Amino acid sequence: MDLSEVIDENIIDLDVKGTTKDEVLRELSQRLYDNGYISDVERFVKDIYVRESMGITGAGNHIAIPHGKSSVVNKITIAVGRSDHMVEWESYDEQPVNLFFLFCVSDDEGFAQNHMRLLAELAGKIGKDSLAEELQNAKTPAEVVKILTA
Repeated sequence: MDLSEVIDENIIDLDVKGTTKDEVLRELSQRLYDNGYISDVERFVKDIYVRESMGITGAGNHIAIPHGKSSVVNKITIAVGRSDHMVEWESYDEQPVNLFFLFCVSDDEGFAQNHMRLLAELAGKIGKDSLAEELQNAKTPAEVVKILTA
């Protein structure tokens, strides 16, 4: 499984409205629910916070990679969000974020390997400053998909 198999234009929001971490997580989770990826927003958000309590998900470069590992996941994906404003987030570089990659994975142990593979692939891509800049400047969800799957 790789990024090209899980990135969906329908769950890419380049106009995230949330101004707090909680609002952003709920907004992206609602998009996942609306597109059939999860069956329960509240439970999914609760499970995100379980993972958030284990460590920092702000990766630096204004990027956050929260993880929703939950039994309410119907299909593995990564919701992508970007806001035109910065959101306070625990981050390795202590900077706020405006680009969000919300992992949506089953808590079934069989999916753990896929989760780690996807995380490694995404981290490798967004670790490049030029690609992070391309994502910050992308105009459409289709452009985001192209950048992430090239």
